Amino acid sequence: MDIWVLDDTLRISVFYDEEDCKFKDNICVSIYESCPEDEKIFIADETNIFLKRREAQYLIEALTQAVQKSADR
Repeated sequence: MDIWVLDDTLRISVFYDEEDCKFKDNICVSIYESCPEDEKIFIADETNIFLKRREAQYLIEALTQAVQKSADR
């Protein structure tokens, strides 16, 4: 799943990495920036973070809580 944010200059992709199926941290959060160099948040154009299932679940829970709090306002 791809999500574009920051005026469509930052792509966040989340996927199960088949090639890393033998590892416990096989859920990838890939961040890609397509903005000018002086506007970049990250050093590299693309950054990959590999999570274990439980870590991904914590991320889901944290995002869900933030969305719920935002909706309450």
